[in-house]
Amino acid sequence: MIKKMALLLLFAVCTTVTFAQEETSNVPTPNYRQAAKFSPDNLKKIVHSTTVRPNWLKKGNRFWYQYKTTEGANFYLVDADRGTKTKLFDNAKMAQWLTLITKDPYDAKHLPRFNFKFVKNETAIRFRVTSKEKVDVVDDKKDDKKNDTISKDSTKAKSAKKAPKKENKVYYLEYKLGGNGLTVINNKKEDENKKRWANIAPDSSIVLFSKQHNLYWMDKANYLKAVKDEKDSTIVEHQWTKDGVENYGYGGGSWGENNETKEENKDKRKGIRGYWSHDSKKFVYQRSDSRDLKDLWVINSVAKKRPTLETYKYHMPGEKEFSKPEILVFDIPSKEKRAVKLDTTIQQSIDIYSAPTKKMNFSDDFRPSLLLSKKGKIYFSSTSRDRKKVHINVADINTGEVKTLIKEELNTYVEAKDIVLFNNEQEIIQWSERDGWAHFYLYDANGNLKNQITKGSYHSNSFVGVNEKERTLFFTANGVTKEQDPYYEHLFKINLNGTGLKNLNKGDYNTSTSMADSNRFFVNNYSRVNTVPKSELRSSNGNVVLKLEEADLSALMSTGYKFPEPFKVKADDGITDLYGVMYKPFDFDETKSYPLIEYVYPGPQTEAVNKSFSVSMNRLDRLAQVGFVVVTLGNRGGHPNRSKWYHNYGYGNLRDYGLADKKYVAEQLADKHNFIDISKVGIFGHSGGGFMSTAAMLVYPDFFKVAVSSAGNHDNSMYNSWWSETHHGVEEVKDANGVITYKYDIDKNQTLAANLKGKLMLVTGDVDNNVHPGATIRMANALIKANKRFDFMIMPGQRHGFGSMTEYFFWLKADYFSKHFLGVEATNVDMLEMNRAKPKH
Repeated sequence: MIKKMALLLLFAVCTTVTFAQEETSNVPTPNYRQAAKFSPDNLKKIVHSTTVRPNWLKKGNRFWYQYKTTEGANFYLVDADRGTKTKLFDNAKMAQWLTLITKDPYDAKHLPRFNFKFVKNETAIRFRVTSKEKVDVVDDKKDDKKNDTISKDSTKAKSAKKAPKKENKVYYLEYKLGGNGLTVINNKKEDENKKRWANIAPDSSIVLFSKQHNLYWMDKANYLKAVKDEKDSTIVEHQWTKDGVENYGYGGGSWGENNETKEENKDKRKGIRGYWSHDSKKFVYQRSDSRDLKDLWVINSVAKKRPTLETYKYHMPGEKEFSKPEILVFDIPSKEKRAVKLDTTIQQSIDIYSAPTKKMNFSDDFRPSLLLSKKGKIYFSSTSRDRKKVHINVADINTGEVKTLIKEELNTYVEAKDIVLFNNEQEIIQWSERDGWAHFYLYDANGNLKNQITKGSYHSNSFVGVNEKERTLFFTANGVTKEQDPYYEHLFKINLNGTGLKNLNKGDYNTSTSMADSNRFFVNNYSRVNTVPKSELRSSNGNVVLKLEEADLSALMSTGYKFPEPFKVKADDGITDLYGVMYKPFDFDETKSYPLIEYVYPGPQTEAVNKSFSVSMNRLDRLAQVGFVVVTLGNRGGHPNRSKWYHNYGYGNLRDYGLADKKYVAEQLADKHNFIDISKVGIFGHSGGGFMSTAAMLVYPDFFKVAVSSAGNHDNSMYNSWWSETHHGVEEVKDANGVITYKYDIDKNQTLAANLKGKLMLVTGDVDNNVHPGATIRMANALIKANKRFDFMIMPGQRHGFGSMTEYFFWLKADYFSKHFLGVEATNVDMLEMNRAKPKH
């Protein structure tokens, strides 16, 4: 009997070992080398241009663009009226001319980086090239007066004379389009005529700036002196206001400054943002009193000398203190100041509408911000503290009298976009979600509704242009074609009376467009995550005028790259369609069992699901190469470019609203694909994704097994009020005396710390002044108090995006998932894949 039991036990052990071996062999081996091949630095070498970015010119419907392939960069000039595309110049000839002039060698594939400026009625281009030749530095600030204090001891003076400083020689060159050579204009460096602190009037007659929290001005002559030498003692500047103080001043500001730089810069000229009347006679400034807001701090422990303290005002949800906005009008000729008549007793935010910048002016050095109206009116919106009410108003620029034109009110929150003023300011186009879908509405100048322009179960997105003569609106929209992914954006036109809706760039693709100011032509870039990006020129009727480019992905494909796979599944309600993208290892083996990792970002202002082909630093397929199936997917309460219901699904439940969908989608994918191991589901995300990934681990602790949560707003009661109060909600409470307070209550991740069962890594930058590191530290504190093991990492000296430590963080994340899902831990003290990429000196 004992012998029989021993044999049975031996069989059980052998069977267990066999099963273990089978299970181990079925798990992918971490492929760090494959992931390293697709680092940001490596991708820059093999993928170049993927879209056409037109630089529209002022003369005709023309634009130029640069497009780079593995054969180098080419520059093109497109004339849409003629339907022609020609090279801006011959690369080989340009290389020859540059070599002859600068004495530096160039060839057709290796030209310098250009920054073109079209001149001479757009018949020529000018640009600068820096050569390797060293020349004496020209000191433009040197006093031209003769030095009458020369030492009598000339020998001593000569011995004390320093060698002149050297710099690389600069060539300012001109090329006449179609010409046969370059002309050297001069050897001056980039002209710094526009100082950062200068707000120059449209007619260049006066320059405004901030100094010691007050508004100052100087005339053009003195500004030109300042351009030449900021410390010129003969500069005459005038102080306009005297009541400016810190956090209730005129321009300036100290965002991002620490206690040392704040002291160093306190007396310097600083910028002031505002809006000019088109005739340069008025300057409109939005001043805000933030003195009552409480301070927040971050400490940079890796500053140059001693650690530095950064102090800034930060409004947290539910706090009674609030910034009090006001709109001030400065009259330039009289130097008087008056206020627009606002109710300063209520808590509201103010946004002034500005005139849109024409695309043909984007390359101009001088682009003052102008008021929307040319007729002495200030159009602005006012939004209530609870974001449920938005008013569109107009104020008289001379009297300050205010009239409300349009009122919007919802039980969740009102989203708004800039209004459009046209037809000699007799008509207004407004964007609104009042019927549950985003659409455009036509009003007269007095705020009377004329008609709804767009309507139906789709999302009208952005205003593009209006043809006043034909009374046609151009706009982008999502979800018009029901059989397509609703996130695919297309360009449409429609008559202002609501008839004649037409898709101008049809196709089962996501598109991005750039329309000429004339509204007659547009550049159409289109792709999906699994197609090669293409670009074309179309007319305002949607006809293809020219095929422009097709991205060169040859070098990328030669690495073994494979496109990701879009998918469509159901939300946890079994009704709502959700859309996602699956990224697999390029050496994918369907016989293996892969852990499933979800990349999440809850929005609600966007969803982290790619719709167009792109190569970016955060490519999800790069993590997949380690040995995982990585997915991104939408969730109810996510992307705003669907219905208002979909977008506002999480209102009032900002922690848990998307988690059931994340879980259910993973289950559906595992049911469909045998290669997904549903027992190994991981999750990661940054910012809101850091918050969401930790929440998933705590709400569904038996389902999500591993998470890497970075820069997460785990405690939204200490995140900024705009985001939290908007998307979660804040309750306005009025007592018997009419005093209004605001009640805010939201579930926090740390209250569920005791639920943790899986492996969690928390990461934060220690000078993150967006999502304060205190949110992550509070989460760590709660886990410690709950007697939980977890991992924690501080990124020293890093802001919200981790900056120079982004690559380090990628490998930290790869290590964590490899250790806990693939059973292989990186134990070498060196980040080997990062070190291999470094040149040896």
